[in-house]
Amino acid sequence: MVVASHVSPGAPGATEVPRGTADAAREAPGGPVQRPPATVAQLVGRTLAELGVGHVFGVVGSGNFEVTNALRLAGVPYTAARHEGGAATMADAYSRMSGRVGVVSTHQGCGLSNAVTGIAEAAKSRTPLIVLTADTQGSAVRSNFKIDQDALARSVGAVSERIHSPATAVADTLRAFRTARNERRTVVLNLPLDVQSAPAATQEAAARTAAVADPQPVRPAAASVRRLAHLINAAERPVFVAGRGARKARAELLSLAAHAGALVATSAVANGLFHDEEFALGISGGFSSPLSAELIQGADLIVGWGCALNMWTMRHGHLISAGTAVVQVDVEDAALGANRPVDLGVVGDSALTAADVLAELRTLQPAPAARYRTAQNGAAIAERSRWNDVETPDLSGGGRIDPRVLSRELDTILPADRIVSIDSGNFMGYPSTYLKVPDEFGFCFTQAFQSIGLGLYTAIGAALARPDRLPVLGAGDGGFLMGISELETAVRLELPLVCIIYNDAGYGAEVHHFGAGAESQGRPADGDPAVDLSTVTFPDTDIAAIARGFGADAVTVRSAGDLAAVRTWLQGSPNRPLVIDAKIASDGGAWWLAEAFKGH
Repeated sequence: MVVASHVSPGAPGATEVPRGTADAAREAPGGPVQRPPATVAQLVGRTLAELGVGHVFGVVGSGNFEVTNALRLAGVPYTAARHEGGAATMADAYSRMSGRVGVVSTHQGCGLSNAVTGIAEAAKSRTPLIVLTADTQGSAVRSNFKIDQDALARSVGAVSERIHSPATAVADTLRAFRTARNERRTVVLNLPLDVQSAPAATQEAAARTAAVADPQPVRPAAASVRRLAHLINAAERPVFVAGRGARKARAELLSLAAHAGALVATSAVANGLFHDEEFALGISGGFSSPLSAELIQGADLIVGWGCALNMWTMRHGHLISAGTAVVQVDVEDAALGANRPVDLGVVGDSALTAADVLAELRTLQPAPAARYRTAQNGAAIAERSRWNDVETPDLSGGGRIDPRVLSRELDTILPADRIVSIDSGNFMGYPSTYLKVPDEFGFCFTQAFQSIGLGLYTAIGAALARPDRLPVLGAGDGGFLMGISELETAVRLELPLVCIIYNDAGYGAEVHHFGAGAESQGRPADGDPAVDLSTVTFPDTDIAAIARGFGADAVTVRSAGDLAAVRTWLQGSPNRPLVIDAKIASDGGAWWLAEAFKGH
């Protein structure tokens, strides 16, 4: 299957303009018509467009109608979501996968509050994002829309900014954009109704936006470089773990690792960075295969590159053995040692740091050393580092398919050039580890806030960021049904989105954490003779039928043979989502679940 473009030229809901504005938006030979901004809202929209924001997602109400259209008329693509929460996570995923600043557009008050979970996820993930939201005017003290939007933004870790006046509108917009892009922050930019409707100042934004330079990468201090080089030189079993902050440092890290004899791994959010490398261990943490976990635990030096080394990536510290030296490289001093003690913290860009350390290491060790890159380890990694290669019993039967069998089969059926997005739940390890991705921009993992229900939104935003790849979603039935309104958005955009629904008719994480273990061991919970799971289990839902009601294609899967329908679908030129309602067998609680619940 070849995916050329996800949005047909005339696809409704893509970048269409509302009735009555078609003439103003019609493109001239030089691009979209650029009328002089009449209001502050129009000036803010044009300024953001000139700054280079990539895409705007939103739900338009009276408070954000004008600024959203200003962005569109300036040439920024717009996607209408069905809920502001969906719009926020679409924009988050778009920003992560495109490398450009995305925009969320919301109405004042309830529009912003609807988007808060998505904003919190983006803020906790340090996604460069602008939430462009209307706000009540200062005199509207009794407005039903009035909430403390500044405090709301700050409460979830976002930066709150504001358009203060017509005279400061461009400067305020520039400040918000620079904070989002240069500091990798999610910024809520408030536009009070009285300010945004005021006449724009005569100043032109172009001259001022042109002066916004790209941020310069941080070069590490020479003393830090020397100390890290000496630690690497002294190590016998070094392991490098790269996070999202090292996604632009692949070449430099691999060169350093080859010279140092280090094995390489990634955090979950950087999955794919070392795709097909001989000495790559895959994801470090709860998703690690038994072999990968064993080799990481065997390290005498672990270096985290742009990686938080948090409880997920280090299994609450269990992957760090006694006596292992830990180093963390990050562009922010505050990140160093934030999750666990480190023996050395280096402030610096991962690519520059790796290059400088390699130069220093060559003075200590002129020739590459094998160290942890033994022939034995290389053979073991090739055979057993991926879960696909780990032999497991087949739990299929009784009209339900083993989730591991499902994931293995789909990995071979789906095109390799894919972009995989993951919702949260007991199932999540299966698509995360069994579905290969081509590189670090083939995997989108919106899990910092640990909210279920963000997966479908994530998949849509990622698909629009990378229209050259087949978008794939892994979700549970609970999370998928929570966000299912956006399936209409995917249909409207004509996305050939493969939605793999691991349907166990319940909130699987809670079922297994509170029930399965107690039942299997015959122990009561809270003195009761049995565990009451009625709050987290549901009658079986025909998700395939619901999906067809939204206009998607769908198939119900109870055995590997049912997946033939997926092959047939791929052989065509699909222009709508395919929802795979997979009735999965119980795994008794996924392997990573016990570790995950320790962090609650």
